[in-house]
Amino acid sequence: MRTIFRFSICMAILMIASMAGASAQNAFFPTKAGTVLVYAQKNAKGKPESHSKLTIKEVEGSGSNMTISYITQILDKDRKPTSNPPVEIPLQVVIKNGVMIMDMKGMFAGQQKDQQIKMEISGVPMELPNNMQPGQTLKDADVTMSMDMGIMKLKTTMKMTGGKCLAIENVTVSAGTFTCPKITQTVSTAVMGKNSTSQTVSWYAPGIGAVKTETYDDKGQLKGSTELVEMN
Repeated sequence: MRTIFRFSICMAILMIASMAGASAQNAFFPTKAGTVLVYAQKNAKGKPESHSKLTIKEVEGSGSNMTISYITQILDKDRKPTSNPPVEIPLQVVIKNGVMIMDMKGMFAGQQKDQQIKMEISGVPMELPNNMQPGQTLKDADVTMSMDMGIMKLKTTMKMTGGKCLAIENVTVSAGTFTCPKITQTVSTAVMGKNSTSQTVSWYAPGIGAVKTETYDDKGQLKGSTELVEMN
C-alpha cells in the first residue's frame, strides 16, 4: 500500500504537468480507447528505476466534453509488474466545455471502490490553457489527499505555484521527437509533516500529454525525471 500511495503522488505531479484545456484533437492527453503509454522514472544519473504503463480503457462523450477512464500499472526497472497479480490503479480525466481540469477527486474516483483504501480529496483544481505561448502564466492550485488504509493513515498536501510557459520547442525522448510547450512550476509538498519544495520542467504534446518531466530540488539540482519511452 505504501507503494501505491507513493506512486499516486508521483502520477499526480505528472498529470498536473500534462493537463490542458482543449478540444479532442488538441487535448494534452490520449483520447482514443486502447492507447498505451509507457513511462520511465529515472534517477538523477538518467538510469531507470521504475516504469509505469497507462492504458486508456474508455472514452465517454466527444469534442469539448469527455470523460476518459484509464488504468495505470506499476512496473519495475525492467518493465515487469511489481506484484502478482499486477497492481492496476483506475483513474479518470474530464474535459468540460473544452477545458481539461485537473480535479484530483475525479481523477482518483476509481480508487474509491477499493475497500482497502479510503481517500478524501479537496483543493483548487489545476487548469492549463490550450495553445500556450511563451510568457503565459498559469493559475495556482492545491490539493490535499488523506488516505486511510486501516493500519496506516497518510496525509499529503501539494501546492502548485508560479506556473509559466517558457518556450515552444522540440524535445526528443525514447518514444520520438515532439513539438511541445515547455512549462515550469513550483511544487510544494507536505507528507506526514515533512515539507519539501521542487521545481518541475515539463514538455507535453497534443494527444499524448507529458513526454518528459524533470524535477529539481530547492538548490537547482536534478532529482530525477520521467520520460515517455513507448506508445501505441
